[in-house]
Amino acid sequence: GNGVDDDNNGYVDDVYGWNFLGGPDGKSVGHETLEVTRLHADCLAGEVSPIKKTCQDIAADYEAETDEVNQTLDILDQIEEAYAFALPVLRGAGAGQNPTKESVRRVSAVRPDISQAKSLFLQLVDILPVEEVPEAREAYEGLRDYGLNLEFRPREDIVGDDLSDGTEQGYGNPDVHATDPRHGTHVSGIIGAVRGNGLGIDGIATNVKIMALRAVPDGDERDKDVANAIRYAVDNGAHIINMSFGKGFSPRKFLVDDAVRYADDHGVLMVHAAGNDGEDIDIGDNFPTPFFNDGFRASNWIEVGAANWQVDSLAATFSNYGQNAVDLFSPGVDILSTVPGSEYEREDGTSMASPVVSGVAALLMAYFPNLDASEVRRILLESSVKRQDDVLARPGDGARIPFGRLSVTGGVVNAYEAVKVALAGM
Repeated sequence: GNGVDDDNNGYVDDVYGWNFLGGPDGKSVGHETLEVTRLHADCLAGEVSPIKKTCQDIAADYEAETDEVNQTLDILDQIEEAYAFALPVLRGAGAGQNPTKESVRRVSAVRPDISQAKSLFLQLVDILPVEEVPEAREAYEGLRDYGLNLEFRPREDIVGDDLSDGTEQGYGNPDVHATDPRHGTHVSGIIGAVRGNGLGIDGIATNVKIMALRAVPDGDERDKDVANAIRYAVDNGAHIINMSFGKGFSPRKFLVDDAVRYADDHGVLMVHAAGNDGEDIDIGDNFPTPFFNDGFRASNWIEVGAANWQVDSLAATFSNYGQNAVDLFSPGVDILSTVPGSEYEREDGTSMASPVVSGVAALLMAYFPNLDASEVRRILLESSVKRQDDVLARPGDGARIPFGRLSVTGGVVNAYEAVKVALAGM
């Protein structure tokens, strides 16, 4: 950049997008608190709850979240202890340096310790593979040390904006790489990784440009940042806004509602991940949502659940669902995509399912430029492969129900079918 706002949009050197979590000195917020923590802290300071829940209810939610994190860390301690016992025994018994289910099953339990190690490993590997334990510990320790820390306020010293001013714009910096670009890089690769170069993966869409907007820290995003990021995307020419994030509380939802209306009115398609709690979001909340406080709904919005590649568990066990709130499902398990350093890794989540839908939408817009956002949305929902009557495991509790009860369409996105419908309408 040249230090000049060349396009007069209020953001200096925003060549690749904008970082709403950045400060004027180039620093950026990494870890952040959860929204329930911020709400609880405000209640403790004597403020009135800005949401429908009372301060007493918020305190109960905060304590429940804290208890869950601490219990999970205790379980991780037990898992690590079990692996610490089992792995050396299994290696000595011929299971290899990095034991797998197959190699462990072949081990002869000629001694009691080998039998015990074999049993422990085979129980644990389906719960949490040993290679995933450090990442899980880091995540839950982060929640304990930062997300649920009532004294942690990183934004004040970094961003320097006025959090009480929801209309404030122009804060942040152009460093979209910031502290950890891993999640956004994986999401972006699903949509638009270079096709046909023989490297890693082929992105879904051709002729696509990624506008990188950073509004989500390692913690809960703030409504002000989400609203500003949506407005920035609209004002700077985005046709599709992929939103691979979400949270359970939205104290300034009116700010996001106004921004979503703005995008809706400007014909921008919004695609949002339904969340990874295995819950019915017809009942619970996963913000942002297309449903405004006044009862109206954004028309150019698609809410996406995660589908599994295993037919018998078509809905991913972690995916949120909702016969009214979720529009369709999309692949979100074991998704290979780009990560920083010219590497490729597999990830799970509705965060991966959402960009699959965004990628197919971009594909349609590229090849059928006369389609507007509402038509693309209609085509994607109409062309989804319908599985309404298939009785499958419901996410979360595993109850057997028809897949059609998990979303509006009872379908899974399909690029080929979408193109066929688009061609038929020409």
